[in-house]
Amino acid sequence: MWTSSAQLSMRVMQGVGGCHLREVLYMKQKVKLKGHLKAYLQTTLILGILLIFVNVGVYFLDIMAGICVSGFLLVYLIAMLILLYRNRPVIMNEFINFATQYGQIQRTLLWDLALPHVLMDDDGRIIWMNAAFERVIHKEKGYRKPITTIFSSITKEKLEFEQDTEIEITFEEREYVFKRKRISIKDVMDNNEVIESAGNENFLIAGYLFDETALKRALRDQDEQSLAVGMIYIDNYDEALESVEEVRRSLLMALIDRKINKHIASIDGIARKTEKDKYLVIMRKKALMNLKESRFELLEDVKTVNIGNEMAVTVSIGVGADAPTYVQNAEFARTAIDLALGRGGDQAVVKSPDSIVYYGGKSQQIEKNTRVKARVKANALQEIITSKDKVLIMGHRLADADAFGAAVGISCIARALGRKTHIVINDITTSVKPLVELFRDSNIYEDDFIIGSTEALEIEDSSTVLVVVDVNKPSITECPDLIRSCRTVVVLDHHRQGSEVIENATLSYVEPYASSTCEMVAEVVQYIAGTVKVRSNEADCMYSGIMVDTNNFTAKTGVRTFEAAAFLRRCGADVTRVRKMFRDGAREYKAKAEAVRNAEIYKNAYAMGICPSEGLDSPTEIGAQAANELLGINGIKASFVVTEYNGKIYISARSIDEVNVQIIMERLGGGGHMNIAGAQLTDTTPERAVFVVKETLNQMLEEGAL
Repeated sequence: MWTSSAQLSMRVMQGVGGCHLREVLYMKQKVKLKGHLKAYLQTTLILGILLIFVNVGVYFLDIMAGICVSGFLLVYLIAMLILLYRNRPVIMNEFINFATQYGQIQRTLLWDLALPHVLMDDDGRIIWMNAAFERVIHKEKGYRKPITTIFSSITKEKLEFEQDTEIEITFEEREYVFKRKRISIKDVMDNNEVIESAGNENFLIAGYLFDETALKRALRDQDEQSLAVGMIYIDNYDEALESVEEVRRSLLMALIDRKINKHIASIDGIARKTEKDKYLVIMRKKALMNLKESRFELLEDVKTVNIGNEMAVTVSIGVGADAPTYVQNAEFARTAIDLALGRGGDQAVVKSPDSIVYYGGKSQQIEKNTRVKARVKANALQEIITSKDKVLIMGHRLADADAFGAAVGISCIARALGRKTHIVINDITTSVKPLVELFRDSNIYEDDFIIGSTEALEIEDSSTVLVVVDVNKPSITECPDLIRSCRTVVVLDHHRQGSEVIENATLSYVEPYASSTCEMVAEVVQYIAGTVKVRSNEADCMYSGIMVDTNNFTAKTGVRTFEAAAFLRRCGADVTRVRKMFRDGAREYKAKAEAVRNAEIYKNAYAMGICPSEGLDSPTEIGAQAANELLGINGIKASFVVTEYNGKIYISARSIDEVNVQIIMERLGGGGHMNIAGAQLTDTTPERAVFVVKETLNQMLEEGAL
């Protein structure tokens, strides 16, 4: 089709006017005949040569007859040469006119063709268009402006192409596909049977408009009609029922059930209760799009149910969509609801083959008073450790007190079960240096109790269990390669889960409600069969982790937090000794004060600061402390402190209860939990990082995400 279109386009050019053709081809200098026509015009020469041979033969027969024939032959040749020389321009013009008329029928067909067609020069300027194209753009014949003036999506850069391409454009509420092709003038003329053009390197652009409005609307309608699968879980079912009188509990559940069913029915979906606190939802993708636009207002709507219950009811929603099968959509929904629950509940997660999107997550997770889960996980951990010979324990890069303290607690369990234990730490920061020295200065522990990543990879084998604490992102662990090589991996973490998690873990114990991983480990230690002896220095480490993550028991502190602290005190943890270990030096104290002094109050609710890092061993810890200090300012909902360290920019985010800083930091590639979160940026400056945080806040405020 494209070859014939190129020829037709060329003939259109010829029909438009000889002037255009002469401009493009430089006809006077470069046009000559070829093919059968060239051979036809050479007939005179051929006949002349034949007559010469005949004349030679006549000489052998009769000399006088040969002379007479030679005379006539000479006159014939002179006359024919004169005629060819004088009439050659006329003949050439006649042949050009013939070539022009040759494509008139095809040109007429192309003009009346229902498919919009346009011919342009190499700059995109319209040379010719057919009637269908004129009807589309509402321009009269003779429009010679660039096509970019009509279709804004067709830029000058897009006209610079080598291979045949197509562009999707929207014009006057219609959707088109603009297919284009480069037409070499030299190639067209070389394929012409009448004339040829030698040495012309110019080209034209032929374009077709295909109206795909109906097709794309049909595809969108079909996509909107595809089914999505959702799951709704009531986060605090038992707690909510316990907060009201027994006679009113059925009424509370009836109101919640009515609220959920009415909301789903309003978007033409179906919600069916599968368990007392679980619902299965079937809806079209169009309904899901409505839920996204409203940012899952059901999350807030359910909280309005109140018949005297002391706590608001919250739900978690997981939706799977865009999978090729309904079964896979259901699997996506299962994964999504697990993510929503793992992140603390009171939020919606939509999972598709290409993305995971989060909504909500604005409220604090209710602390579970029961320790049944901790006991079950403790028993499972004991069985896993008992089945292996060695235990490797590691946390996240730049380990803090919580990561190291939790690792020490797991080492106590491994020691009680008679297993060789190693804690993996590469860089010992200032924050954990006093804790590490408690073990290096002691003769009780072996020299290889604390090792690096290289040694850990050498020690690891099939009889090794890897316990990852205080982190669930493999990319920010001390040794990601260790996760990939170990067959048995255990995860203990208190951070809300994100899209990146440690997959295929043999045991995963993630509780976002917990104040710290040390709190979780302290509970697990108490449920290990037999007596796990926790030494005083080990108790100090675990107590330090709880104290640091709760900011001296002022943030995210529940009943179980104090119970864990009480257990560690009974094991020998000394509050005064711990406090002395975490006193700041003069240089660190001044840096923290400088960050607070120069802090900016943004939108009367967000504190922004930059912590100086020069001369500090662990500036990230000082930045986190400065963020905590900024929360003490009246009216501040969240604080953000930026610190430069080892060529990277670290952002420490803190809040009390009004803002979920986790979802803010996730926009920047980080994470954490609702009140404490962070992120890392590369190839930027602290000032630029502050600007990025502000832009993120603006965007989320516009979206209603905060």
